[in-house]
Amino acid sequence: MSTDYQQAREALGRRLRELRITCPEGRLTGPQLAERLGGSWTKSKISKLENGRQTADADDLRAWAEATGHPDAYAGLLAQLRGFESHIRSWRRQLSSGHQPVQDAITAEHDRTRVLTIWESTLIPGMLQTADYARHVLTRHTNLMQSPRDTEAAVRARIQRQAGLSDPDRRYRIMMWEGALHGLVCPPSVLAAQLDRLMGIIGIDTLELGVIPFSASLKIFPGNGFWIYDERRVVVEEWHAELWLDDSDSVTLYQRVWETLSESAVYGADAQHVISRALRMVNPRA
Repeated sequence: MSTDYQQAREALGRRLRELRITCPEGRLTGPQLAERLGGSWTKSKISKLENGRQTADADDLRAWAEATGHPDAYAGLLAQLRGFESHIRSWRRQLSSGHQPVQDAITAEHDRTRVLTIWESTLIPGMLQTADYARHVLTRHTNLMQSPRDTEAAVRARIQRQAGLSDPDRRYRIMMWEGALHGLVCPPSVLAAQLDRLMGIIGIDTLELGVIPFSASLKIFPGNGFWIYDERRVVVEEWHAELWLDDSDSVTLYQRVWETLSESAVYGADAQHVISRALRMVNPRA
């Protein structure tokens, strides 16, 4: 996937170079174009964009098209950019306006989905989070990414999406590693309330909730979290970006990963036992 992404970025760079050297007023050098663009533009930035070592944003593309005398080329450049960003969505770009737009994008995908399949190895999945737990998770991510702080709006958007659990036409297949039950990404009291909620929702008709205990024999290592939307798309979360994959081979692979992991999971009363054990560790009086 990263190779495909890099090839697409290099193709966009070649197109930018073509526009620079075919300027109607005469071929521009990199330094000449940087001077014409002004502001934060440097010869180094021109070179990085043309050689696929940096990704342009929409404003960069518009400025480039206008400065090289090809304003009509902007739409095509933007289409190229959107083409590969539809697969790799960097956190820097996604969070430029805060977390709520990210939540809204996930909600739009969720609204199209009848069967949502989730694997999480480190956190309680967003579909099952309490507001307090979600608030701490989003705050920590905001701090890490140094993005605009719109935590309360993002929490509301995430919690509202959980209304789907009451929709009889939807199905949620959610599975997590036991480590997700112990991670203190929030104060112990918040984690205890979160675990208590998990105990209470096991048995909901729309929800198949599984936990892989630490003691379980694994056929594959836990790996990163991912979400499969019907058989249409899988979203994988990395530190630098989310991968939105919609080719059938990738979706099939992640479905196979989920099924392989599920062979080690426990459900129902056995899952409640694992959650209860984690709850007693964080709150001995529970």
